[in-house]
Amino acid sequence: MSGDAQGRSGGGATEGELGQDKPHSARMYDYYLGGKTNYIVDREAAELVIAQFPSIPVVARANRAFMHRSAHFLAAERGIRQFIDIGTGIPTTPNLHEVAQEAAPDSRVVYVDNDPIVMVYADELLDGTPEGATLYVEADAKRPREILEAVADTRLLDLSRPVGLSLHALLHFLPDSYDPNGLVRTLTDALAPGSYLSLTHCTGDFDPESWEAIVDVYVSRGTPTQVRSREEVLRFFDGLDLVDPGLVVAHRWRPEPGSGPSLVTDAQVSLYGGIALKA
Repeated sequence: MSGDAQGRSGGGATEGELGQDKPHSARMYDYYLGGKTNYIVDREAAELVIAQFPSIPVVARANRAFMHRSAHFLAAERGIRQFIDIGTGIPTTPNLHEVAQEAAPDSRVVYVDNDPIVMVYADELLDGTPEGATLYVEADAKRPREILEAVADTRLLDLSRPVGLSLHALLHFLPDSYDPNGLVRTLTDALAPGSYLSLTHCTGDFDPESWEAIVDVYVSRGTPTQVRSREEVLRFFDGLDLVDPGLVVAHRWRPEPGSGPSLVTDAQVSLYGGIALKA
């Protein structure tokens, strides 16, 4: 158990309620990024994944870098001032609101998650600029209408105006049995024209055997997981207009110097990323 995680796990929550008795995908992701908000059980599971695919920290960094470029692009180049980030995970600076508000200080961001461990750290997401605002709401990614109601109830965003919807490193934790395509459609159908969907998703296209083993690690430890092909990920954007360069391996989406892992292969990244407009 890390000292940081131990010090922030109060509030009357039990070890079981915070999931400290089994690996957690958000804390494993934190470990891949070199963070401290993880426990022995997370590190042990993460090391099993790393043994199967040593580049998994590259995947995590590529995802993080894509989120940064996406938020900056939407705020600075497309004029988006409202964001919904679903599946927020454990805060890691800079967070989405910090990137968006650096480009446009009046940006408003609603973070959505339903995980007790994320709620413990949610205060770190509420330090926005005086001109803008950030809020965290509890809602289940598997219940999109619940998400929309929770966001609307905050009255922070005007859903009759364009929104940037972020589903980063989320949908590979929603197997087909959860109807993730229907989930995405429900969310995007509720958004105003001029809104954008930003999405990343792990893939086994470049190394099927390793990713099959990774999925097995997660599933065997209680986290439903399904990686998808490019064609399958592309279907999440049905009815939307992909922004150039389309759906690509994440480090190839409008790369910038110092914006993420460089000199890496598509196989090392194994993560698709794209942004699309709702016309």
